[in-house]
Amino acid sequence: MPIDLSQFEVGKAYDGPYEKDLKSLQDSLSELQALHILHEARTLIIFEGWDAAGKGGAIKRMTSSLDPRFYHVFPISAPTSEEKDKHFLWRFWSKLPGKLEISIWDRSHYGRVLVERVERFCTEAEWRRGYDEINEFESRQSEIGTKIIKIFLHVSAETQDKVLIERLDDPAKRWKVTAEDFRNRAKRNEYLDALNEMFEHTDTRLAPWTVIDGNNQKAARIAVLSHVIAEFKKSVPQEFPEANPAIVALAQRTIGYSPKG
Repeated sequence: MPIDLSQFEVGKAYDGPYEKDLKSLQDSLSELQALHILHEARTLIIFEGWDAAGKGGAIKRMTSSLDPRFYHVFPISAPTSEEKDKHFLWRFWSKLPGKLEISIWDRSHYGRVLVERVERFCTEAEWRRGYDEINEFESRQSEIGTKIIKIFLHVSAETQDKVLIERLDDPAKRWKVTAEDFRNRAKRNEYLDALNEMFEHTDTRLAPWTVIDGNNQKAARIAVLSHVIAEFKKSVPQEFPEANPAIVALAQRTIGYSPKG
């Protein structure tokens, strides 16, 4: 079914004990990360969404209980002069996860068919070719066992304006507001057209898009964590391996360890 962003603008409040449920989901993610490490899995989580849609807040809650040695968050900004001189995907290869790792991208290679398209930072031929290049890039990662989770956080124009005002009124958050936020806001219809085409061309079997209604912050964070947990449960074996016999024997000799059961 085609993705229709207008269906993700309800902004329904979270109906439940938010802090308790959030903590439970974070604990589940921590346990799933242990399985992810033990089974030498690799996962790429891609976040896209409107400015002020809550990507950073969702990532912060998602990673708060994870072992920092085995995940990396990459905030993707405008390419450098060196990166502009290369193929647009060049700068993303070094940000891919290895075995045991989770890579989280706050924005991504989809900039080619979104901001670079709308702001005319590339030619029409380049962004149109970008769909196939992106799909091929993601397909190659899937072939080596990388799980790809793609999340788009959607907010209405009204919610976006409300968040921008709240950030400007908060001394600790106003640094987040940039001139680009207002430039992009003025071209919302152009971005909507680009998003519709992006979903049409890159919502694939191996790397599907999941859109989350971000108009209620708490509900969106719960939805993000719940989705990531569900995807991990599908892609990572859910059995913990038996203890290494050599380690057990060493523990028995040195600290008097006695296996339970």
